[in-house]
Amino acid sequence: MSSIGAGSRRTLRRRALPLVHLPLLFLLFIALFPVLLLAMNSLKADVEIKGSPLAPPTVLHPENYYNAFVAAQYNLAIGNSLIVSAVTICGVCLLAGLAAYGLTRLHLPGSDAIATYYLLAITIPAQLYLVPLFFAWVRLGLTDSLLGLILVYLAIYQPFSIFLLRAYFLGMPEDIEDAARVDGCSEFQTFWRVVIPLSAPAFLTVAVIVGTWTWNEFLFATTMLHKPELLTVALKFVVFTGMFDVDFSQQSAAGMMVILPVIVLFLALQRTFVQGMISGGLK
Repeated sequence: MSSIGAGSRRTLRRRALPLVHLPLLFLLFIALFPVLLLAMNSLKADVEIKGSPLAPPTVLHPENYYNAFVAAQYNLAIGNSLIVSAVTICGVCLLAGLAAYGLTRLHLPGSDAIATYYLLAITIPAQLYLVPLFFAWVRLGLTDSLLGLILVYLAIYQPFSIFLLRAYFLGMPEDIEDAARVDGCSEFQTFWRVVIPLSAPAFLTVAVIVGTWTWNEFLFATTMLHKPELLTVALKFVVFTGMFDVDFSQQSAAGMMVILPVIVLFLALQRTFVQGMISGGLK
């Protein structure tokens, strides 16, 4: 009887499995529908979008991407965004990693209070100090400069990154680090040769999040940058919004060009999460 009951329970579970996936498929459709709609509209004519925005394209117009690329001068904007994002990611990972390592491994007095301060800093919106920061940057001559914008991003993304890396370091065993110190490594050598390889998944997570935030950031960029040759892709996207008319075909193509690098970055680093964990454990 017990075997029959177990078999019937397995049969019920198999039959209920598709029903369990229905809410997940519904949520997946909700998440992907805006992206799919944007991709469809990027290949349609402007008149067709205004007539039937939810219908698939009848005739493909791949020239929308070229026209949008030229109209927004994305050759300069993408380069600016790549520079800002790459430097910000490297700077945040290095500085936040060193700070998190110091808070968890050096056992400094007041480490818990500092960690609590970083936690509270996450809850404060960065927009609150936008105005005083702008006047300070004007006096320092850092407006209309990619370096000035990078310094802003390094500051506002530090608390979250430090808190995330600190939580990861607290769960790591210290035996390998102690072995490295016995072999004669300094604290920085221990951090660079042992902690970073072991923490590759955490650093990649920080890189994905910070890269996405930096690429899409608009408020600080539009406040600090005014020269056309220094604008990022998030700022150049405003070019397609006119006062009386909007070219939705070029706007959709430009939107796809903005989000594609973020999607590629996420997919590329997602595959290295498990690889980073395995290689870090072997090292």
